[in-house]
Amino acid sequence: MEIFNHQFSNGIRVIHHPIKSPVGHCGLFINTGSRDEMPNEHGLAHFIEHVIFKGTKKRKTYHILSRIDDVGGELNAYTTKEDTCIYASFLKNDFERAIELLADIVFNSTFPAKELEKEKEVIIDEINSYKDNPAELILDDFEELIFHNDPMGRNILGTAESIQSFAKPDVERFIVNNYNTDQMVLCSVGDITASRIFKIANKYFGAVPLNTRKKERPEIALYIPRKIDKEMDTFQSHIILGNIAYDLDHPERPGLLLLNNILGGPGMNSRLNMALREKNGIAYNVESIYSPYFGTGVFSIYFGTDSDNISRSLDVVYRELKKLRNKPLGTLQLHNAKRQLKGQITISSEIRESLMQSIGKSFLLYNKVDSLEDIYKKIDAITSEHLLRISNEILDETQLSHLIYRQN
Repeated sequence: MEIFNHQFSNGIRVIHHPIKSPVGHCGLFINTGSRDEMPNEHGLAHFIEHVIFKGTKKRKTYHILSRIDDVGGELNAYTTKEDTCIYASFLKNDFERAIELLADIVFNSTFPAKELEKEKEVIIDEINSYKDNPAELILDDFEELIFHNDPMGRNILGTAESIQSFAKPDVERFIVNNYNTDQMVLCSVGDITASRIFKIANKYFGAVPLNTRKKERPEIALYIPRKIDKEMDTFQSHIILGNIAYDLDHPERPGLLLLNNILGGPGMNSRLNMALREKNGIAYNVESIYSPYFGTGVFSIYFGTDSDNISRSLDVVYRELKKLRNKPLGTLQLHNAKRQLKGQITISSEIRESLMQSIGKSFLLYNKVDSLEDIYKKIDAITSEHLLRISNEILDETQLSHLIYRQN
């Protein structure tokens, strides 16, 4: 993979991957998210992701939204527990238009009071909509369960009460404290030379004042397994169980990614999908999820089923976990599992917007980007003994927490 990168004196890094395509993609990745909020700032990182589109020193909301839309492109953003990204897709001749706009909304937003109040109502509607989707809500509630009172456990959206409390000074203070220039990466993918990209990036990002990070994220509190059942007014019961897992820098992270794919990845032939859906017909949606973070991680298994099938479903899941803990994968099983994961990663890399986000996130976290060949080597190095050891650590039944939304 051809990669060019440069770092400005203010700490902002630029990375570019040239490809032949009529469409370009770029994004500004910022190493801050809901985890970095103080207790009185719950939901503020996500709130800012919304309101940076509401006016700058030279643009009103309409002009911001129309700047990329007018040329057939798309402008968007997202917030996670640990990072924020503002990104765009556009025709290749509009690279400068997109990069200038990203710089304008991140560094020159004015946060008009009237717009802040309007967006509060939008986000409260988003929170209420989320509460109407138990399959999504349970994922956040589960992380709150396992991280307990730690900031990692708070949901990204905040609460109606916390959102209503925010004012312009809160927004500006959070940005000064957390939008640090040494924690930013501007990533681009498209048919443009590296020298041209760096020239454009320097024009709009090079003169941004230096603002380095002075604080460190605190360590996660000691994990204690917890189990909660509660009745919910739903059409089916929702179940999630899991454990804390390896962090972003753990050497066994590739092994757990492979194990997760075997157990409940996107393939229809995952062990949990075959056991719960294909063999027993007691679940429609089943998946396992591995989310590595800075200093910690989460591994979880989710499925929905009828209340009468909860015990039976859990028995099936625990039986599959026991197999992975007690019996190493055979040579052919391991080979096929590796081949499947490589195929999924390779196909995903053909989606240019996803590729841009993958490159940007990797450079933000590791200051490097692994080629497909590097990724293949890491996957090939995983042995059945690795997976057996990981299974006994992460899938230990005595260390699993669970949360059940029981259909009432």
